[in-house]
Amino acid sequence: MAIGDCRSRPESETSEHLMKAMILAAGRGTRLLPLTESMPKPMIPINSEPMIVHQIRWLKRAGIREVVVNVHHLGEQIEACLGSGKHLGVHVTFSRESRLLETGGGIMRALEFLGDHPFIVLNGDVWTNFPFKSLASKSTEYAHLILKPADAELGDFELVDSAVRWHSDPIRHTHTFCGISLLHPRIFARPLPEVFSITRDLIFELAQQDKITGESFDGHWIDIGSPSGLKSARRLTM
Repeated sequence: MAIGDCRSRPESETSEHLMKAMILAAGRGTRLLPLTESMPKPMIPINSEPMIVHQIRWLKRAGIREVVVNVHHLGEQIEACLGSGKHLGVHVTFSRESRLLETGGGIMRALEFLGDHPFIVLNGDVWTNFPFKSLASKSTEYAHLILKPADAELGDFELVDSAVRWHSDPIRHTHTFCGISLLHPRIFARPLPEVFSITRDLIFELAQQDKITGESFDGHWIDIGSPSGLKSARRLTM
């Protein structure tokens, strides 16, 4: 497979390996204070159920049966809600952080639970109708990102065909990162700090090396981590 290639896996590989997923749920949710003083952001109800329960159902419908969730801020509430995951039709493993490790550090700490194959990563504050089944059928040598079209200077990356590129001049960026990705654990096989951002401290560099692929998504995508985003998600599900 070529560097940065992302394609559907052959049936034989699919039968041997069931893809896992990780939900990033450790953050403090400071933009939603005071709500998140007593409730972690992934436990905020959307249409009468916690956000993270919806996310696990999306993953289950895509064929994912093993889900890793990192926890820190009020993580005991998330653990009490999800338990083993059996009642949701999945198996949940918790990666507990004694201090916040940011997105990159949180994923790296959880690698022991994620195995040697590519895995899906989903931010715990994303409300979307993205078809996760399509992502679960792919593979990658490094990383494959789900992106949304963005206005000039507001994007994170340039998307050219399936190639994801990062430039020091943001005017060239055409898309923003959705917080949904497929990552290969090999991208963490290098000296990295314990606390780091997966996008800022790793993906940007790999994109400059032409090792990142991606696709554009035009469906529903809402960041519920802000009061306006939370209201939008709740209106959409009424």
